[in-house]
This record gives sequence, C-alpha cells and structure tokens, in this order.
Amino acid sequence: MPLWLAAAPLVLASRSSVRLKLLSEAGIPVEVCPADVDERGLEAEAPLQAPVAIAALLAREKAAVTAQCMPGRLILGADQTLSLDGERFVKPADRSAARAQLRTLSGRSHELYSAIAFVRDGRVLYEHVGVARLTMRALSDRFLDDYLDAVGDAATASVGAYQLEGLGIQLFERIEGDYFTVLGLPLTTALDFLRRHGFLAQ
Repeated sequence: MPLWLAAAPLVLASRSSVRLKLLSEAGIPVEVCPADVDERGLEAEAPLQAPVAIAALLAREKAAVTAQCMPGRLILGADQTLSLDGERFVKPADRSAARAQLRTLSGRSHELYSAIAFVRDGRVLYEHVGVARLTMRALSDRFLDDYLDAVGDAATASVGAYQLEGLGIQLFERIEGDYFTVLGLPLTTALDFLRRHGFLAQ
C-alpha cells in the first residue's frame, strides 16, 4: 500500500525549494502553486501583531489564496518569521542588508517561528506554529565578509541571511528546537496531521 492515500498530490503554496525537498523526501507527492500574496501589505495591516501571529497569518493567507483556484484540493501554506527581542526581521534586500542583519544577530539569541496551515475549499483544517531558539556566536568583521562572499545571493534568500542546512550552520553556537522548524516547515507536525486525517498511511 502506498504511503500517500489521497487521490491528488498535496498542493504547496510556497516557492521554497527547501519545503518542497523536505516534503518530497518524506514521500509526499507535491504540486507547487505559489500564492500571489502581498506579504508586506498584510504585515502593514497588522503592525501590532507579534511575529508568531504574523507567521500564522501569512501561512493561512497563502493557503487560502491558492485554495480559491484549486477547489477540492488540500493546500499547505507556510511562512517563517524571525524575532530578536520582539523585533521582527524580513528577508534582507541585498548584501548590505544581510550584513546588517548578521551584525545585529551576532552574539545574541533569536527565535524563528515557522507556521503551517492546511486549507481546503476555504476552510482551515489545521494550523500550527513551531518555534526554535538560535544563539549566534560573536562574528568578526572578517568572518562576515568571508561568509557573505561564500554564500553569495543565498544571503538574501532567507530572513536572517542564513540557511542552517548549508554554510549558515557556521554562524551558531547553540540551537534549541526542532531542526525542521528552523528550515521553515515543522515536518513531523505536518505529517501527524496528514496521518490523522487519512491522507497518509498509519
């Protein structure tokens, strides 16, 4: 019997190649249909919400937007926010912004909030926000320059200017929490939902 029991693949409302890879390697057939969502506009409408609430809002909205054009399909929306002492960070626009983020995070602990939302036909079936706490080691100016040279454009691909599954691991001295949450998809929680609702074999 196959592991995936649904008639159609899961729809991922995200452009994240990491999320696609995690799901695919876990045996989930995935169809990618990124949601066209104005993330900064949504954030501006909820300026007083905490980073954890913003992550949940964006995950729900992405799934809901994609669900509008894919009736009957199970949609997974996901988003991630980074918070340092309550201040929310967004993806750096360029190398200079990436360096500034890393300089601010250097030697300090921050939280990553990774939200998922499963939606079908406009109804939110399940949502969850995982949290991980990461402590960055003190980074020298020389190391920052060498790191940014090594990672290139990838520094602007993720909030915090790092990917833990790559060279970004060199930035940290301590990580507390689920590895998949750090990567942007609380995978074991998502799989548990899929099993409990008959999409995956028990």
